Amino acid sequence: MRKFNLLDHELIPKHEIMPEDELKSLLNEYKIGKEQLPKIKVDDPIIQEIGAQVGEVVKISRNSQTAGEAFYYRLVIM
Repeated sequence: MRKFNLLDHELIPKHEIMPEDELKSLLNEYKIGKEQLPKIKVDDPIIQEIGAQVGEVVKISRNSQTAGEAFYYRLVIM
């Protein structure tokens, strides 16, 4: 039986694990620590789908009618 891939659904925005250098730039730009980012649980189905681990930051890319493409960031927690 073939497993359904959540990332293929049209209503699920693109989720990707941020590379360390990109994360460092983001945190420097906003002058914040990683733990100040909004959180997402490690047992969230989309986090399990992309294989993110606790402590990693996930970049979410959504299409926006006003901004074109908007980015959101979530710290993966227990």
